[in-house]
Formats: sequence, structure tokens, C-alpha cells
Amino acid sequence: MYITPVKQEDLANNMAEEVKLFKTWSTPFGLRVVWALKLKGIEYESIDEDLSNKSALLLQYNPVYKKVPVLVHNGKPVSESLVILEYIDETWNQNPLLPEDPFERARQRFWAKFNEEKLLPTIMAIFTKEGKDREEAMAAWVENLKFVEEELKGKKFFGSEKIGLADLVFGWMANLIGIFEEVTGLKIVDERYPLLLAWMQEFYEHPVIKDTWPPHDKMIIKWQALYENYHPAK
Repeated sequence: MYITPVKQEDLANNMAEEVKLFKTWSTPFGLRVVWALKLKGIEYESIDEDLSNKSALLLQYNPVYKKVPVLVHNGKPVSESLVILEYIDETWNQNPLLPEDPFERARQRFWAKFNEEKLLPTIMAIFTKEGKDREEAMAAWVENLKFVEEELKGKKFFGSEKIGLADLVFGWMANLIGIFEEVTGLKIVDERYPLLLAWMQEFYEHPVIKDTWPPHDKMIIKWQALYENYHPAK
């Protein structure tokens, strides 16, 4: 995978700036921002929050939602991961996350919104529900994945040949799907979606991405505990 080299003048400018990222060790929303910063070659300070004991700085920088991620650029906070991704892309021009063509930009944003409003609520319903409610969630999930599979036809990534905004938003799937399958015993993405499976593998192993994943064992412990809270032994 080719990534445009970061110019020396861009590196010099980045070093003069202060960039901090408030996140947690496991949040997929924070990872989106990590990936964007790394793709851009931006140096930043990572601050992992304990959401059971939120820091005064987090509450100061995000008094409305009081949650992560928050990007602080030269003292100015930006909240909400999708907003942060676009802020990063508009602030640092190298390795753009969105294409120049307005239609293709709109397409990337559409799929980002699709993930937020369709995929994430459905996968969490599968994870938390039982019986008929879970069956309905699985049926909706299957239908949603058909659209994703169709979108990936003829493409390596959602942005065609390189990672773009939609890939970063969908990126959680490359790691969490396998964890959810291990914890629940369900097959969530199967051979009916070969293009999606190939994309998940490609994204997971991308040189910029592969070293950013949270420790697998810790993720299993975390999600197993959450699963047991939703499905206590009878």
C-alpha cells in the first residue's frame, strides 16, 4: 500500500503544533482519530481516560457530552469522532481522507453515516439482545451487509485504492467482529461477504494500522464481562 510521503516542511510545521488526543485504551471511536493522525504523519500526545473517573481536563474540553474522543489542537478542543476526522483532514492536507470530487466526498460521508446509524446499533443489538430481538437484529445485519458488499465491488478500500474517511469509520469491524464472534459464539460475517472479509483483512494488516490494535486478550476480557452482564447465567 502506497502512502504519499510527508513533506519535510509539513513535519516541521507539525512539530511546532501541540496536538493531544483524549481517548480510552479500547474505544474504536478514539482509534479512528489515531489512524487519521498516523496517516497524516501528525505527532500527538495520547491521553487515555478512565471513564469511571473522568479527568477535569476531559470535562473542561468536552463539557457537553463529557466523553471521548477529544482532539485538542493548540489548546482548542474538537469533539465527536466524525467531526474530528473532518477537522484533521481540513487542517493537514497531506494524505487526504476525502477525495476532491464533491460526489465522491458525499459518498464517503454517506457510508460513514450508514455505519453510525445502521451497523453500530445493529451489532450492539446482536450483542446485547436475546431471542426474537436478537433474531430481528441478525436479519437487519444481514441486509445491511449486503449493501456494504455491493459498495466494495471493484475496490480495495471504500475510497478505492487507498484508505479514506469511510474506511476509518468502518475500521472497528476489522478487529471487533472477530472478538464479538469469539465472545458470543455467533458467526457475524461469513463467506457470503467475500469482499468485506477481504477488506477487513487488508485494513487490519495495513502498515499504518496493524500496530494500533488494543491487546486481544484484554479486549476479550472486557467484552466477555460486558456480554455476561447482558446475558447472566440462569
